[in-house]
Amino acid sequence: MQPTLLILAAGMASRYGSMKQIQGFGPSGETIMDYSIYDAIKAGFTKVVFIIRKDFADDFKAIFEPKLKGKVELDYVYQEMNAFVGDYPVPAERTKPWGTAHAILCAKDAIKEPFAVINADDFYGRDSFEKAYKFLTGPVSEKLYCIIGYELAKTLSDNGTVSRGVCEVDANDNLVSIAERTKIYQDGDKITYEEGDKKYEVPYDSKVSMNFWGFDPSVFAYDEKLFHAFLQEQGTNPKAEFFIPIIGDKFIKEGKGQIKVIPTDSKWFGVTYKEDAPGVQAALNELIAKGEYPSNLWK
Repeated sequence: MQPTLLILAAGMASRYGSMKQIQGFGPSGETIMDYSIYDAIKAGFTKVVFIIRKDFADDFKAIFEPKLKGKVELDYVYQEMNAFVGDYPVPAERTKPWGTAHAILCAKDAIKEPFAVINADDFYGRDSFEKAYKFLTGPVSEKLYCIIGYELAKTLSDNGTVSRGVCEVDANDNLVSIAERTKIYQDGDKITYEEGDKKYEVPYDSKVSMNFWGFDPSVFAYDEKLFHAFLQEQGTNPKAEFFIPIIGDKFIKEGKGQIKVIPTDSKWFGVTYKEDAPGVQAALNELIAKGEYPSNLWK
């Protein structure tokens, strides 16, 4: 059974100020997602599932179906505020979706095989997809998941703070803990994150999750159980988010299994802020000049 690629593209990208998931960055108008899908197909993935908002569906289909038809199977799932909440009353002041772990849960009925999860607006590099494919067609099980681990210092933005899942890893490359840090930035010769009104240092060589995960489909049942617990504990907070690292952290600490942190030498880059866009275009042009990608991906 070939693995599926699940792409998280339901966010409105409030910091970026536009629908960056379908903005063209490549020389032939390719989105960042195009490069991820291209690399995933090359690695062996045969199906792509987009998690989007329902009102984005027509835009997505118009952009991706013509160029991907016959190359990979496509499916779409919608992250709706009331999905999987059961009898829990959604607070009237809640305006954002419940977060990335809830987004995964929304794909429960669309995916029955091992799968990788990525963000729509991050460039991960081919090495990452090849390693994810190898894991998802090999050792993955209901007791073994994975994260592709990037070097923190190489994932910062010059244009503002970023959010990262900071990993603690043991000598066998197993994840010990993962914590979402939402305001990370370069601070002189240190890397700092803020929580409330306090500052904390993050080790420079920390491995971080860029939300590139590998899961067995058994994760859906576990995700749903944790989501219901999240609603009971934090559902009344209109800004609380149910992040994927919450699943990873609980999975380890409750003794459900292990998560392998697979290091990559792929260069990560992404668009957190509008000012990041020229750097992304320059990085893509450099990879194309080196012959790593054609100037038109789908020609």
